[in-house]
Amino acid sequence: MTGREVQQVRSFNRFYTNLIGALDYGRHLYTPYTLTEARVLYEISHGHRVDAADLRSSLSLDAGYLSRLLTRFEEGGLITRGPSERDGRRQRITLTEHGRATADLLEERSRDSAGTLLRRLPGPDRSRLLESMTAIRELLGGTPEHPAPVLRLRDPEPGDLGWMVQRNAALYAREYGFDLSYEALVARIVAEYAERHDPLWDRTWIAELGGERVGAVMCVRDGIEALPQETGGTPPSTARLRLLLVEPEARGRGVGQALVSACVGFAREAGYRELVLWTNSVLSAARILYERAGFELTAEKPHHSFGRELVGQDWRLPL
Repeated sequence: MTGREVQQVRSFNRFYTNLIGALDYGRHLYTPYTLTEARVLYEISHGHRVDAADLRSSLSLDAGYLSRLLTRFEEGGLITRGPSERDGRRQRITLTEHGRATADLLEERSRDSAGTLLRRLPGPDRSRLLESMTAIRELLGGTPEHPAPVLRLRDPEPGDLGWMVQRNAALYAREYGFDLSYEALVARIVAEYAERHDPLWDRTWIAELGGERVGAVMCVRDGIEALPQETGGTPPSTARLRLLLVEPEARGRGVGQALVSACVGFAREAGYRELVLWTNSVLSAARILYERAGFELTAEKPHHSFGRELVGQDWRLPL
């Protein structure tokens, strides 16, 4: 090793940190967060049952500095902290709805920034760049990055519909304070599907990441609760998206978008003229997915349901 070699490494470090805006990350991506804060949010949003100790280890952060950073996140409404399910002496870190939306925005802007960088290069140069990055990681890190878990959408199997009821009830109680009346509503919706679904018009998808259930959604006839003889045999024209669910540890990985896209694609192929849904304004992350898919907000109305004062919303997508 020579002094020139050391200087080349230092020169490259200065060049690259300046190129990606590492020293002024907030202004680079138009956010109020530093690079370290954004990285911590990324790890929480992409981790599975993240503990504070995991963050210290994976990011090599000083315990005191991380504790102060997490306190700021908690005060800003980005995270909640509680005892770990694995070890009561450890802290479990969970993103709030606001925290999830913030992490998703940072992820989107970071991807756009990387895409802008790559678009400057012709195809062969992009390949050379990515191969060089892989070589740097392998040489200095010892092992290549682990491949991302595979996302798969499948039809429900025995036990999946019961899982949908349980996870909807548990997550909405924890994240929005919904009471047992919401679980009763979900149970009725799932029961109607199980008893009256027609594969020509109704479908449910279960999302898996790495073989684990992480989400679900239904696309059904609007009015599936009616008996066949009550509809007069008329082909349905309106489909309804129901019970979109994405587990917290899987958010930001394209699961919600894949589920909504599956619903839209099925409704079009089945011959529906429109796809509608009803949601509440507090579900900000879900609303972003609906807007991206082309849904339009058609009505809003305050209501008291599930033990909360809420604003219900009707959304519509012409097909």
